[in-house]
Amino acid sequence: MTGDVFHPEQLSRCISCGFCLPACPTYALTGDEASSPRGRITLMRALQDGVLPPDDATLAEQASSCLGCRACEPVCPAGVEYGSLLEQWRVHQWRGRRRPVPARLLMLVAERRRLLRLLGLLRRAAAGASPSAEVPTSAPSADGAPRAAGVQLLLGCFERGLFPAVSRAAQVLDPALTAPAAQGCCGALHAHNGDLAGGERMAHRLGAELPGTIVTTSGGCAAHLAAVLGRDRVRELSQWLTGRAPAGELRVDGRRARVTLQDSCHLRNGLGVYAEPRALLRSVAHYVELPSAATCCGAAGTYSLLRPRESRRILAAKIDEIEAAGVDYVVTVNPGCLRQLRTGLRRRRSTVRAVHLAELLVRVTSPSG
Repeated sequence: MTGDVFHPEQLSRCISCGFCLPACPTYALTGDEASSPRGRITLMRALQDGVLPPDDATLAEQASSCLGCRACEPVCPAGVEYGSLLEQWRVHQWRGRRRPVPARLLMLVAERRRLLRLLGLLRRAAAGASPSAEVPTSAPSADGAPRAAGVQLLLGCFERGLFPAVSRAAQVLDPALTAPAAQGCCGALHAHNGDLAGGERMAHRLGAELPGTIVTTSGGCAAHLAAVLGRDRVRELSQWLTGRAPAGELRVDGRRARVTLQDSCHLRNGLGVYAEPRALLRSVAHYVELPSAATCCGAAGTYSLLRPRESRRILAAKIDEIEAAGVDYVVTVNPGCLRQLRTGLRRRRSTVRAVHLAELLVRVTSPSG
């Protein structure tokens, strides 16, 4: 009998009612009960009780094939904390060399602060801009932490290298945001890939280095940091900008732009934040709701790298919807979603542009402009 993989109280909450089935993207793909939250919890119980051995092939497959989007949580009448159970499961299933190689490599990079900072500098230099001018920073103390509490902008581990324009746009929208360059990763990548303790340590360290309120442009980072540090310490950008949308509107070809939103799964399902970005978008453009806006786009952190075939199948339906909506922009609030949607739209040669919320808001033209 294994007995020590999951928190028993969390595992016992599931009453196998099936409300989670229609909300689960992998169940929709496969129609396989084992690929649903209810089915996976049945597998978790079999592992916990020793009915299945730890090296069972179905356990390994289902721990990997889950998106971790947590869409099952808001619809669960029993309040099952499925995201937490999945993290515990992967801690057990992905120990040591059993952790997928791409995840291991990304986690190693995220732990090396100097490398993260170098990636950001190289990316900005490649774009033809002065690295020192891209993201204004607060003056660091001797140990690299900001000198005083205030409002700190989280640069993100890979976001700063892949999408430096997002941080710049956030600081244009609110110049009070400071962004210490020496900051590290929040640990969400580790928590979601079998190193829950490491992810929590990294979050606490970041929280000590960024005192006061932490504002992030990543929905996944917001959910992880809020779970570890407390919701009072963390604000996702749309929460932070609520009631402070730029004056004016976004125009395309002389008309009010048509925009839609792809939710961040962890932001919506983990923190319940989804009205805020929509309110901002409606204030500056004509907003069009996607039928599947609340459903995962298939990025899901490392999922698009670990399970590319399933990820592309999920994304294909999403791109169909976006193109059918007749929008100019699809807006995201998470860097992984942004990368996923840009890739899918590029493959389709679509005219729709995927942008981060911060990037779209800084394009708003003032009434006098």
